[in-house]
Amino acid sequence: MKKNLSALLIICTAATCLAQGEAKYRKLDSLLNYYTTNNKFMGSVSIREKDKVVFEKAYGYVDIENNIKADENTKYKIGSITKMFTAAIVFQLIEEKKLSLDTKLSKFYPDIKNAEVITIKNLLNHTSGVYNYTNDDEFMQYLRSPQTRKAMLKRIASYQPAFDPETTADYSNSNYLLLGYIIEDITGQRYKNVVKDRIIKKAGLKNTEYFDTIDPKQNEAYSYHFENNKWVMTEEWHESVAAAAGALQSTPTELTKFIRMLFEGKIVKKESLEEMMQTDYGYGKAIFAFPFGDRQFYGHNGGIDDFESVLGYYIKDETSISMIINGNNYDSNDVLIDILSVYYKLPFKFPNLATVEVNPDILKSYTGTYAASNVPLKINIMYEDGKLMAQATGQGAFPLSPVSETEYIFNQAGITINFTSKDSFTVTQGETFHTFTKEK
Repeated sequence: MKKNLSALLIICTAATCLAQGEAKYRKLDSLLNYYTTNNKFMGSVSIREKDKVVFEKAYGYVDIENNIKADENTKYKIGSITKMFTAAIVFQLIEEKKLSLDTKLSKFYPDIKNAEVITIKNLLNHTSGVYNYTNDDEFMQYLRSPQTRKAMLKRIASYQPAFDPETTADYSNSNYLLLGYIIEDITGQRYKNVVKDRIIKKAGLKNTEYFDTIDPKQNEAYSYHFENNKWVMTEEWHESVAAAAGALQSTPTELTKFIRMLFEGKIVKKESLEEMMQTDYGYGKAIFAFPFGDRQFYGHNGGIDDFESVLGYYIKDETSISMIINGNNYDSNDVLIDILSVYYKLPFKFPNLATVEVNPDILKSYTGTYAASNVPLKINIMYEDGKLMAQATGQGAFPLSPVSETEYIFNQAGITINFTSKDSFTVTQGETFHTFTKEK
């Protein structure tokens, strides 16, 4: 829900895969254990090559207080990956001639502003302009309480449009909440039953379902955030505020099975899949493209409570990967990059996780623009959200993790910055070394 970047198979457990002697899987297991023991990660990862699971393992706990450890069958909330399931059902209904991409929203909910011009396609690819209800300040007041369809529709109808339909795109959970309601209107069934019958059973998924209150005794994981040097359980959203936009739970292995089947044409027809992948203003229809080097993955990510999830499929070699995190204390994108780096045997060393707490006044004293006589780029040091950020001319900003009051690192690029004073620092990357001085 947070905006934030298969067919029947032969299953092998991580232990089996590792016993096969593939060094990269041993290294991957060591990497994730390294994150876990340093309180940076709890969750589960699965990698599938065509119809074979080559790596699956869970790390951390379902329930820390009661010492219940996670395993490969632990169910985690998947947030907005749910939208892929919802979109697939919409395309099934289109294939059955019960709906079309050009069907107007006014056929179902004429009270929503611009409903007479908003189409099903606009809802699918976020070009509708319908305001995102989770962006409303009021959302924090009801996200943990049961909500009726009537109440949610009334809220969405009360919002002014974020923009005119088809003039741009912006991610909105409202679009998929509405699609879920439309699915219910057409089928005459609750969304939870439709997704079960049309996707979950069809794909043979045993641990995927519409969530209710988390029950660790059913191997359902709580989510946690790290606070005061310990994991703290995060309160749950109520399923009714997420619904077709984010109310499913699953396992990484079952998600890779789902996306494999989707791309094999076993959930919707190939023509429907191609339409799902078509982009407008950078948005597909519940499918996004995200690159890893020269490889292009297709899928979706998600976030709800303090769960973070990602699901991707690389068409060229038919590889799918999913990661679901229930312990959030590190940049999940960085963890995924590390996992893929190990899997594709790219040059890689474990990140330095030995960070320390630094007084904000010290951090703020380093802010400013720095230049070096022999480097054409300047580096701007900023203080944002309690941490230092660095940005070179014409490049994106990146976080600096402190290993001491004067030494800071950016693991992903192998950069180390040492502040030799409040007005200068040295930057090391690989074999290069430069001194930068603060501009007056």
